[in-house]
Amino acid sequence: MSCHTCREALSARLDGEPSGVPADELDRHLAACPGCTAWAAAAERVTRRARLAPAPPVPDLTVAILGALPRELPGARSAARARLADTALRLVLLAVGVAQAALSWPVLVSGAGAMSAPVHMARESGAWNLAVAAAFLAVAAGPRLAAGALPFLGSFTALLLPVTVADLQAGHVHADRALAHLLLVAGVVLVATLAWRGRRGRPLPAVGDRRVAA
Repeated sequence: MSCHTCREALSARLDGEPSGVPADELDRHLAACPGCTAWAAAAERVTRRARLAPAPPVPDLTVAILGALPRELPGARSAARARLADTALRLVLLAVGVAQAALSWPVLVSGAGAMSAPVHMARESGAWNLAVAAAFLAVAAGPRLAAGALPFLGSFTALLLPVTVADLQAGHVHADRALAHLLLVAGVVLVATLAWRGRRGRPLPAVGDRRVAA
């Protein structure tokens, strides 16, 4: 092996590249050639110095970078207002659910319905209203349930309101009984609002997308 070939192979080895010659042949040449041995030692020292050279001084820009940052991240204030509004809606819905349960529980326990309704019918009405109250309380505790509860609560309210108005005009129901349904209307409006706010920031799934949003 010539010294020129040996030194090219040594340079490639120092750079972490294939040397192009058998390693044992290269080592035998180094052992027999003092010139290549000295060249290899000098090349190794130069390579080490180049790789271990001290980094140039860099000014500390921490204060300048932190000073250039905005004091408040974009959207943080609007996000805080949205969380506050959601909390207020949930608290109001919680109060509506408790009031709805307070109205339905005595009827369910005693069976004394309004306008002298039969006992079973009064208890059935009480159980139904208590289930509505439970739905309100569940949505207040977990707003993610609002979208799922809305079809049931909304359809019930949409059917009940015209029936109540017709019965009120015909004298089949007392005004205080009809006014009690305002709790239901208020609760459904709150559930619809929470469902809308929960879906407002979510992109609609693409047509044919099989993934189901959690």
